[in-house]
Amino acid sequence: MSKEELRDLLIKEAWEGLKNSYSPYSKFPVGAAVMGADGQVYRGCNIENVSYGLTVCGERNAIFNMVVHGCKTFTALAVVTSGKGDAAPCGACRQVMGEFCENLDTPVYIGGGDGEVLETTVGGIMPYPFLKFEGVE
Repeated sequence: MSKEELRDLLIKEAWEGLKNSYSPYSKFPVGAAVMGADGQVYRGCNIENVSYGLTVCGERNAIFNMVVHGCKTFTALAVVTSGKGDAAPCGACRQVMGEFCENLDTPVYIGGGDGEVLETTVGGIMPYPFLKFEGVE
């Protein structure tokens, strides 16, 4: 599959994921999709809660869906919103992306309601990542 085909597939799957968004508080629906290293596509959407801290973003839900199905690495990710602006991942999502991405050059596609798609990488949106815990002795 070409890079363009992968981007188009994941954007399409992210829009499908967005259909299940539960976002009654922010009115900012988000859909996401990841291509697992196993060749499968995993979708996610944001799920809000009246206690905002319990909300889970679409990107994390897509990644966690992948992990639930036995795959621990993704090779590309797309995230979209029908709201104004784009769906740039929050800091928590970027940290989780760093944990499960193939490498920091893993493609990330960010789409908004205007149909434009920003292409970047995990490393591009998360420079100087915290990815290794040495612990203390």
